[in-house]
Amino acid sequence: MTILGSTTDERPALRPDAVYAALREAIIGLHHLPGSTLTELSVCSTYQVARPTARVAIQRLVDDGLLRRDAHRSARVPELTSVDVHDLYGVRVGIEEAALRAIASSGAPHAQALEIHARFSSSAFSVDQAPFVKDDIAFHRALVVASGSSRLRRMHELIMGEIELCMGQLQHHHLMSARTVADEHQGILDAVAIGDVELTAALVRAHILSARNRLLARFASLDERTPGAGRLSAASVGPAGSSPVTSVGPAAPLA
Repeated sequence: MTILGSTTDERPALRPDAVYAALREAIIGLHHLPGSTLTELSVCSTYQVARPTARVAIQRLVDDGLLRRDAHRSARVPELTSVDVHDLYGVRVGIEEAALRAIASSGAPHAQALEIHARFSSSAFSVDQAPFVKDDIAFHRALVVASGSSRLRRMHELIMGEIELCMGQLQHHHLMSARTVADEHQGILDAVAIGDVELTAALVRAHILSARNRLLARFASLDERTPGAGRLSAASVGPAGSSPVTSVGPAAPLA
């Protein structure tokens, strides 16, 4: 029986945070390619939501740095160059090294980071090619929070959206493995546990710059084959040696 103004197969309205989470996963997973646009209408169509819900979700992604939007233009996924990557990772090293020095010297509690690491390590060593971006980012955020510096935390949040775009490329192209990431995290935590400030700083710096260097090496490889392609763009998404990717995969499903 159908009641006037409603149907029996209506779905519950999705909240903006659910749409935001799904879009975030789709961008990091390269279902929305660097340089591609994301309109309110496309989000409404994909997730069957009203425009205000789509607008809120898109704005949150813009605030996070996972989308960019110029005046009177649709939001788009950023295309990052090697210069951007140098800049981002240089700033990140400064922030995280300062945070880890503070934790190692003071013995500040960092239970959340330990919990994230335990969960991540379990999956990293039990599943081949396990995804790592979400847990890696959560681990580093938890450490910066544990430093107790609200200013370091604010600066960190300003860059982490773009860092996630970079990490998505590392994961997509298998430039780093979850096991490697987990091992390096363990080394950092071990140095913190014994209060060795200089070793902690050296390990976190090496961990971050290793990721940067792997991504820059891919940029250089792309530039050798196609001058100007060395950036996080649609041309950088396909596997090494393949033609540029021009199609967009399906959106990530809502959890």
